[in-house]
Amino acid sequence: MKLSEIKEALNRLETIAFQLPNGELVPNHFHVTEVGKITKNFIDCGGTIRKEEVVNFQLWNANDYDHRLHPEKLIHIIKLSEEILEIEDLEIEVEYQAETIGKFGLDFDGKTFLLTTKQTDCLAKGKCEVPTVKEVAKVLQASSCCSPTSGCC
Repeated sequence: MKLSEIKEALNRLETIAFQLPNGELVPNHFHVTEVGKITKNFIDCGGTIRKEEVVNFQLWNANDYDHRLHPEKLIHIIKLSEEILEIEDLEIEVEYQAETIGKFGLDFDGKTFLLTTKQTDCLAKGKCEVPTVKEVAKVLQASSCCSPTSGCC
């Protein structure tokens, strides 16, 4: 989800709710403690220099059970961050601490913001020669004593 999309969604909501990938809701007394831009400059395993930028939201729970962040307040925080930090319309990454700090993508189902799982991946598969699923299957088939359809097993 991009920054423009969350602002559009917030304009249609009366309350804000975030749901974890396991279906559990982030307690409704959460705080958004940070809105910022994270820039990651790195070299992948194939030697390519890369740069990634995301907007970061950090959610935090305190024992402030009467706290409720309203959509218009979060829109104000986002707009202030855009102006002062010169944040463009980037993808949003959400940090939330359960046992440790987790990083999540963000989606929206029309009512609730969904924290989505993120996965690592090799960005230089062609250079570091990571075998594809088909290549692994060929190796396994060639190394087996018989084919699954031969009836010998």
